[in-house]
Amino acid sequence: MTPEDAKAELERLAALIAHHDRRYHEHDAPEITDAEYDALRRQNAALEAEHPTLVRPDSPSRTVGAAPAAGFAKSRHLVPMTSLDNAFGPEDFTEFTKRIRRFLGLDHTPAMIAEPKIDGLSVNLLYEHGAFIRGATRGDGQTGEDITANLRTLPSVPARLDGPAPARIEIRGEVFLTKPDFLALNAAQETAGLHIFANPRNAAAGSLRQLDATITASRPLSLFAYAQGDTSDQVAPTHTLYLDQLRAWGFTVNPLSRSMPDATAAETFQTEMAATRSALAYDIDGVVYKVDDIALQRRLGSVGRAPRWAIAWKFPAEQATTLLQEILVQVGRTGALTPVAALAPVNVGGVIVTRATLHNEDEIARKDVRPGDTVTVQRAGDVIPQVIGPVLTAPRGQTPFKPYETCPICGSLATRPPGEVVRRCTGGLVCPAQATERLIHFVSRNAFDIEGLGEKTILEFHALNWLQEPADIFHLATHKQELLTREGWKAKSVENLMRAIETRRTISLDRLIFALGIRRVGETNARLLARHYGTFPTWHAQMLAATTVGSEERSALGSIIGVGPALAEELAAFFTEDRNREALARLTKELDIQDATQKSAGGTLSGKVIVFTGTLETMTRPEAKARAEALGAKVTDTVSKRTDLVVLGADAGSKAKKAAELGIATATEAEWREMAG
Repeated sequence: MTPEDAKAELERLAALIAHHDRRYHEHDAPEITDAEYDALRRQNAALEAEHPTLVRPDSPSRTVGAAPAAGFAKSRHLVPMTSLDNAFGPEDFTEFTKRIRRFLGLDHTPAMIAEPKIDGLSVNLLYEHGAFIRGATRGDGQTGEDITANLRTLPSVPARLDGPAPARIEIRGEVFLTKPDFLALNAAQETAGLHIFANPRNAAAGSLRQLDATITASRPLSLFAYAQGDTSDQVAPTHTLYLDQLRAWGFTVNPLSRSMPDATAAETFQTEMAATRSALAYDIDGVVYKVDDIALQRRLGSVGRAPRWAIAWKFPAEQATTLLQEILVQVGRTGALTPVAALAPVNVGGVIVTRATLHNEDEIARKDVRPGDTVTVQRAGDVIPQVIGPVLTAPRGQTPFKPYETCPICGSLATRPPGEVVRRCTGGLVCPAQATERLIHFVSRNAFDIEGLGEKTILEFHALNWLQEPADIFHLATHKQELLTREGWKAKSVENLMRAIETRRTISLDRLIFALGIRRVGETNARLLARHYGTFPTWHAQMLAATTVGSEERSALGSIIGVGPALAEELAAFFTEDRNREALARLTKELDIQDATQKSAGGTLSGKVIVFTGTLETMTRPEAKARAEALGAKVTDTVSKRTDLVVLGADAGSKAKKAAELGIATATEAEWREMAG
C-alpha cells in the first residue's frame, strides 16, 4: 500500500471506529460485534506500524470511548480512563509479556493479577475525605457524563468509605446486570409494553444513564470495583493489596480475581474461565491481566489509548446458524453503500440477533453468501454478529447478490471508484441519507460541537423540513415557538439549544473545514489546510482556483506536505459541485470564521525532534522514547538538519559524529533525565 493509500485508509478507519465508539458508548446501540470492532482496531494498528509518520492526532490508538451524551453535565476525570489492548490467543499474550520485559529491561515477567472482564458500563467514583462526591461514565476517557445521582442509588456504591482513606481518590469499576436480573427486567418491560433490551450490557448502560434517578433505583444494578485513578496518597504497593483495601472500604470485588505467578498460570486460568463463563451469573467476554506491582505500572505507563502493563485476553466467538433472509444496503455520510444481512432471529450466546454487517460486495462474493442461505454467524460479546459463511450442506439460495447500480435512498447512480472496495452514491447533497449523516458529522464534537443537537434531534428536524443543510442550523430560532409545542421540548431545553447554536457562530477555520465532511478531510488534514492558507477567504479562493485541472493552484494544493494528490482531487471535486459552493456560501454568511494560528502546544519539548543513540544505562530505550513523546517531542532514528536534540548514551557512534558536524545540540543521559523531569 502506498503512503497516500495508507493515509486515506487510516482516515477511513478513524472515522469508522469513531462512529462505532459513539454507537457503543453514547447510544448503547452497537452495530458490529466486538470481534469486528477489534479487527478494525488491529487493521489500524498494523497500518500505523507500517507508516508511523502517518499516525493521526485523532487516531483510534490514541482515543478512548466517545464524547459524553447530551442531557448530562460533563465530569472531567482527574486521571484519564484508558482502554485496553486485546489479546486473542497465547501468542498475543506471550508477545505482551515480552514487550514488558523489553521495556523494563528484565529477564523475567513480573507477577500479574487476573480479573474476569465484566461486560458492563465503566464508571469513575470520586471520594473526598471518605465521602462519595461525584460519579461519571468513561465518556471519551478524559470527560464523562455526571451520573452521581444515579450511582447513589446503587447499594454496591458506598456513601462513605469504611475506615481510613486518602483525602482524595478516584475508584473505578464496572456496573452490570446479572443474567437472572436481566431476564426479570425484560419480562417486566414486556409486560408494561416498554422497550426490550438486547443484552445485559445495554440494559445496565440504559438503566444507569437515566435522567430520572428513580428509574435507576428500580433496576437491580451491581458494581465490581477494580481500578484506581487519581489519589492524594498511595493506597497499596500492589494491585492485589489494593483490591483487598477496596473490600475493606465496603466495595464488592470480583471473587474470581487471582494472582498469576507466571504466564503458564495465566494460560491455565484463561482456559478455566472460558470453560465456566456460561455458568457464571454475569457476562464476561475475557480476562484482564495486569502487572501486580504498581511502581512497575507507573514505569511502564501508557502508549496511545492503552496502558503497557495490562491486556484484555478475549474469549473466542460463539457461533450459531440461521437463515439469511435478505441483503439490505445502508447509505452512509460519504455516500458509501454498506450491505447488511437481515437474519432470521437466532440466539447466539444468550442474545437474540437479527442483523450483521457484510462490509462490502467483495466480501459477499468471497464468502458467496446469498439470500436464502443458511449461514454460520458468530458473536464475540455484542449484539450484531459476523457472518462467517454459508452452511454448504444446507440448501443454497438461488440468486447471488447483485451490487446496487443506483442508491436505494435517492435513486442516484451508485459507482465504485477504481481501486476501491466501496460503492458510493453520487447524489451528494441531494441524497437524504447523506444529508442527515453530514449534518450529524457537522455538529459532532470535533466539528461545530453543538450541545443538544444530537442525532435524534437532527433526524426530527430533518423530517420536519427545518434542517436540510448546515446553514439551516442558524435559522432554527424561527421555529422556536413551534418547537415548544413538540413532545419532549420544554422552554429550558429550547433556550439551551438556541444558546448553544449562537455560541458556535464563531468558529475556527480548521473546525469549519473538518465539519464540511469532505471525503478524506479529517481533523489532521483540516488543520494542515487551515495552517497553510491561514484565512477562510484565502482558502476559499485557492480551492475555487484548484478546480481547474492543471492549474498552478491545483498543483500547489497537491504538493502540500501531508495533503497529496488524492486529497487534492477530493477538495477540487467538492468545489466543482455548484450546490456545494452555494451551500457553503449560505453557511459562511452566518459565521465569524477565525484565522488559523501558528502556535504549537506548550512545553519545552513540544514539536522538538529527538534522536537517542548509544546505550542508555538508567532506563531502556522504549522508556526514554515514551517519556519524550509524552512531553510532546517526536522521536526519530535518523539525525538530519531537522533534528533538534541528540541524546548520547554510552558508546555513541556515528549519530553523535553527525550531530557535531551539523551543529545539533546534544545531551548526556543525565542531562536528558533532568530535562524530562
